[in-house]
Amino acid sequence: MSEALSLDRFEQAYETVRKVTLDTSLIYSDYLTEKTGGKVYLKPENMQRTGAYKVRGAYYKISTLSPEERDRGLITASAGNHAQGVAYAAREFGARAVIVMPTGTPLIKINRTRALGAEVVLFGDVYDEACDHAYRLAEENGYTFIHPFDDPDVATGQGTIAMEIIKDLPLVDMILVPVGGGGLATGVATLAKYLKPNVKVIGVEPAGAACLKASLREGKVVTLPDVNTIADGTAVKTPGVRIFPWLQQNLDEVITVPDEELVTAFLDMVENHKMVVENSGLLTVAALGHIDCRGKKVVSVLSGGNMDIITMSSVVQQGLIFRDRIFTVSVLLPDKPGELHRVSGVLADMKGNVIKLEHNQFVSINRNSAVELRITIEAFGTDHKNQIISRLKEEGYGPRLVSTNI
Repeated sequence: MSEALSLDRFEQAYETVRKVTLDTSLIYSDYLTEKTGGKVYLKPENMQRTGAYKVRGAYYKISTLSPEERDRGLITASAGNHAQGVAYAAREFGARAVIVMPTGTPLIKINRTRALGAEVVLFGDVYDEACDHAYRLAEENGYTFIHPFDDPDVATGQGTIAMEIIKDLPLVDMILVPVGGGGLATGVATLAKYLKPNVKVIGVEPAGAACLKASLREGKVVTLPDVNTIADGTAVKTPGVRIFPWLQQNLDEVITVPDEELVTAFLDMVENHKMVVENSGLLTVAALGHIDCRGKKVVSVLSGGNMDIITMSSVVQQGLIFRDRIFTVSVLLPDKPGELHRVSGVLADMKGNVIKLEHNQFVSINRNSAVELRITIEAFGTDHKNQIISRLKEEGYGPRLVSTNI
């Protein structure tokens, strides 16, 4: 068999994974195109089987195993998406699967992994700790370990995304790909360079887990002391050691984005594209604001869409606050009838939508400013918010912005 990450292995993987993957053809984004000045396309792997691209690498890797290796049982560690990919692929091959997941993994990912027939073991606070435990279990029980990213065969399977991108958009100039451990970036960048050497491939990491950027800077794999990001699928301390040379050779650049930008990117996807994309998958959308896209055909890979409802509601709330579409002001009113009606009239005249009121009559003994009114208001954005505050000032209320809690 030819070497992993070679062109003929990518072609083999492409034909293999087609048996189980769904069509995720590129989606042209009018909104992001207008916003960036480039022609922006989305590769919606959030719509893939199991909700993420990971089924590609898992299925291809398991297809290369011998029957004896599969019969021993398969084990892996994952924050969720690789878990579901391995569970699904193992079921297709009739193999047992054991998945070790960090204890903080969203419940939706745990339940979906179990629903695919896998046994789930919760261990550790982050992926790296779960992975160490999975290795121990593999040694104790003789399981075959399927690494989520540091495996050239797995990376070869993930790289089939690049084949599909270039088939859909032969003149693509730039591909943005999320980075956790680096398996997806390895596969996409390597195959993209085989097929179209001039294409620029940019890896995107969360600022709170930028292990690949640190490693490339040092010229060797380094381990971060800790990671802190809402992008749980890319919260990795150490990039893959085996795949690192391909990343060094084929990635043109690695950039980082803060969590706050993932929050607003979520709103962009939901409101303008009617798609749910998880925080790690949003890295490439947020990254568009950090690069010059003008005049270029750009593809953002949306790596997954497995977000639990509680996280989703929190992200939506924070996104509205960051975009100044929800804000809270405190005003002091005289303690006399009609003042609440008067303030409400001002807000109505400014088209501000009141969504919460807190009324406190005991903040002062001065009856001219004895009542504090905290008003949470929905606005169209920053300009509208500023107009509302200016009007309240003109009316003599002395509005003070306070932290929004809804």
